[in-house]
Amino acid sequence: MPPKKAVKEEKILLGRPGNNLKSGIVGLANVGKSTLFQAITKCSLGNPANFPFATIDPEESRVIVPDERYDWLCEKYNPKSRVPAHLTIYDIAGLTRGASTGAGLGNAFLSHIRAVDAIFQVVRCFDDAEIIHVEGDVDPVRDLTIISEELRIKDIEFTEKALENLKKQTRRGGQSLEMKKLKEEEATVEKILKLLQDGGDVRKGTWSPKEVEVINPLFLLTAKPVVYLINLSEKDYIRKKNKHLAKVMEWIKEHAAGDPIMPISICLEERLTRFETDKEVAEELKTLGVESALPKIITSMRKVLNLGSFFTTGTDEVRQWTIRNGTKAPQAAGVIHGDFEKTFIQVIVYNFAALKEFGDEAEIKAKGKMMTKGKDYVVEDGDIILVKAGAAKG
Repeated sequence: MPPKKAVKEEKILLGRPGNNLKSGIVGLANVGKSTLFQAITKCSLGNPANFPFATIDPEESRVIVPDERYDWLCEKYNPKSRVPAHLTIYDIAGLTRGASTGAGLGNAFLSHIRAVDAIFQVVRCFDDAEIIHVEGDVDPVRDLTIISEELRIKDIEFTEKALENLKKQTRRGGQSLEMKKLKEEEATVEKILKLLQDGGDVRKGTWSPKEVEVINPLFLLTAKPVVYLINLSEKDYIRKKNKHLAKVMEWIKEHAAGDPIMPISICLEERLTRFETDKEVAEELKTLGVESALPKIITSMRKVLNLGSFFTTGTDEVRQWTIRNGTKAPQAAGVIHGDFEKTFIQVIVYNFAALKEFGDEAEIKAKGKMMTKGKDYVVEDGDIILVKAGAAKG
């Protein structure tokens, strides 16, 4: 008999499933979070106050995801309606040492982080006598350590509570399938707790699909992907040098290896928002010899959230839809309209790259690059699709 084909287990992602995922801007007080939020969302919250906890309720905004493919499609079809992809961003109150035990706005702050799916962590690397630092002086490694420890302490608290609840249930004993499942969950939660107590972050652990199913409902803070934003003065950003950078890189390499690190000058980004037109902004950046960090920040966050896009096109509308990478065709169709997932028949699909290469649908078809796919088709980033679905049942 031929050997059995190994079944490849699909990797389950940490975090909740969904397409409308949220990112939170996190950091100690007065590191530039609210100013970044204003710059990235092009909206004004008034002048961010120069004292801790100026942001108490998380401010929310949707930002457009920059994508040259979407721009190209809009130019090609010149549609009546244009709908780009968005990323939802929250500005969250500044954390302080002791937040895990309720210091400052600790508990409110940590519950706001719990509600987002990924973190932009702003790290202050600029000196400015007029902007007070909550810890008294500028020391980014100390700041990184404070945030890392506060999030971990809170996760230990969440995990201990979950473990206590599970132990109450498993003490009953028995051999039922339900009891077996509870004992497996208990073992996973004990593994999480050990990792956290040893100074690890949940997102850096190695987890099986079954373990991920236990982790996700806990909404742990250290399970969320992080993009580190190193906030420099305009001068340091232009010259690409800063006295703190080497130590910051060393800390991230040791404690958060693999997480994206991006230099940014938030004061420069804020200054650019004061120009009247995009042309003036482009001219200023050209004069300085630098690029704005904002587009890369938004696309990096989508990447760590494992988000991709597909498009629907035509002269009526060009629209970019957001999905988690690995989404199958019926679920992608459901993003367009819930009924499409239930009544899905098939999808006609070709990739943006083929349209750009061959110019129009007739040529794509002639080259054999247009496909008709069923329920098992995994939608790829950049696919252009036409959904065929049955009539919805009344």
